[in-house]
Amino acid sequence: MNTVATEGAPAPAAPVVEGLPFTSPWLLAPMEGVTAPSFRDIVLARHAPTDLGGAFTEFVRVIDRPVAKREMHKHLGTRRFQIPVGIQLMGSDLECVTGSAAHAAELGVPVLDLNFGCPARGALKGCAGAAALKEPSGVEAAVRAAVKGVDGRTPVTAKIRAGFDHDRDVEVLARAAEAGGAAMLTIHCRTRREGYQEEVFWSRIARAVNAVRIPVAGNGSAWLHSDLERMRRETGCAFVMVGRGALRDPWIFSGREVPVAEAAAFLHEYAQVLESLGAPRRAAVGRVKQLLQYWEAGGLVGDHEGRERWLRDSDTEGFLARLESLAAPALS
Repeated sequence: MNTVATEGAPAPAAPVVEGLPFTSPWLLAPMEGVTAPSFRDIVLARHAPTDLGGAFTEFVRVIDRPVAKREMHKHLGTRRFQIPVGIQLMGSDLECVTGSAAHAAELGVPVLDLNFGCPARGALKGCAGAAALKEPSGVEAAVRAAVKGVDGRTPVTAKIRAGFDHDRDVEVLARAAEAGGAAMLTIHCRTRREGYQEEVFWSRIARAVNAVRIPVAGNGSAWLHSDLERMRRETGCAFVMVGRGALRDPWIFSGREVPVAEAAAFLHEYAQVLESLGAPRRAAVGRVKQLLQYWEAGGLVGDHEGRERWLRDSDTEGFLARLESLAAPALS
């Protein structure tokens, strides 16, 4: 198995943009229910900091009180890498955002991100996530509240969509984040209404780049390693943040084409980690199958029929045995 992780508290690698901790232009996006340490650490362990520049926790909800440090520890996990891992917060109570940001800075988190892009109904109900896109002044106020909390100790970044139900305010939203004190803006090129539709508009990323002076990370439908540089070339963004493309192929950041054994070893390790954290074996297999809905790495799933065979396999022990058998050359 090809891993490059270092345990403990390794010395940070050199950043590629002053004022931000990222060690490469390619970043792993925060994804709810996915980028917990159980998945994120396996990705980080397989990349050098020159290939994968940073990652984030899945979003941590800020509700009616500042997020406790112990909760942040849970999301950060216990392993440390040269690749920086930031915390992403989502909430609309400004005092609680300030307090949570202060806690993150006290923990020494290398970067704090604010989520203005989550389209989930729960986020919309609480006027957080993508709901904040309806009022750009709210984006500015939330960023300013987080900047106040970190008090110069940690850079604050913001992640938005191209708008709530239209893209007319891309520039206004980008400038709002900048005015609040964001050190970087990530823009997902779809609106909240567009969800994850196939059609994408990278031109919206270029519009954000042209509207602000801070670095911009583009996000949305980077499925192949070649897409990363192409997005930077076509939009002028400084960074590319990859979400579902990393579920399709966790090696997208380096561009390595791994053999089937390495691909299977990744999924086998993921199942083992989930079980070690208390997940029932059937639930762990269910989480692996969530990845297999996107998975292309190593040619493991083959064609559509091959993917369906994996997904429909109801024999939990047989499923894991099959994975272990395929992974054996990489595990020895």
